[in-house]
Amino acid sequence: MNKLGGFIKLMRPINCTMMGFAVLVGAVLAAPQLVSLNWQSILFGFLTGFTFCAAAMSINDYYDRKIDAINEPSRPIPSGIVKPSEALGFVGILATVGFVFAGFVSALCFAVAAASLAITATYITVGKRSGLPGNFLVSVCVAIPFIYGSVTVIGTVGLNVLLFASMAFLSNTGREITKGIVDVKGDSIEGVRTLAVRFGEKNAAIVAGVFFIFAVALTPITWFLGLVSFWFVPFVLCTDIGLIICSALLLLDHSREKARRIKRVVLYLFLVGLLAYIFGVFK
Repeated sequence: MNKLGGFIKLMRPINCTMMGFAVLVGAVLAAPQLVSLNWQSILFGFLTGFTFCAAAMSINDYYDRKIDAINEPSRPIPSGIVKPSEALGFVGILATVGFVFAGFVSALCFAVAAASLAITATYITVGKRSGLPGNFLVSVCVAIPFIYGSVTVIGTVGLNVLLFASMAFLSNTGREITKGIVDVKGDSIEGVRTLAVRFGEKNAAIVAGVFFIFAVALTPITWFLGLVSFWFVPFVLCTDIGLIICSALLLLDHSREKARRIKRVVLYLFLVGLLAYIFGVFK
């Protein structure tokens, strides 16, 4: 892998694209009359979400380089493809670009972006070793792009956006706990107090499943309140059924490899969930 490929891998483009799409979903949910949307502001919002996510992923890899040397030695920094100082410089560039795009939209968007970055920094520097509280901080960062998208187009946050942000928070918390099962060996050595480290993989799998089920339980509310159309149903059913199956599989087999696969599948289920809310605005 060359250095450019290392920087791309550092960013995790799939995650960053999803954060950008989360901004789009928040905007569309807040203002479903698509012809009236300010698409330039939404584009800037997408780019803010993408670059901030890339910065967060990169700085996380910088702080995790010792743990990754045990858990994920092929990552760009522990493998030597990207130097730690280069990763920090990359973070600075990405964050600056994100702030520029946020400032192009509004002062409020700039403030929300700054709050998101502050929460990310808190997690990486303080919260990471705390276990579940750190998982919550990550999930807040995942939920914020939906709120940011709503603020981008209407300057406030609607009920449907809050509901979806809550679903994102719950399901991502389940995924973060699942990641703790994957990383239990390195986390134990580095003193990261995840649920898997403190209470064992089985108990962590149970708690992860509970968060997944809570996220699934929220989805009918959006439909019953008439906030989405029929087109929401087939996509959200795929997501909900997938999360239920993942919860069951994780409970049956909470090994590191199974947790790794489930963590990856849940990421794709998030994408289907995003599509559910995008198509759900069409009457």
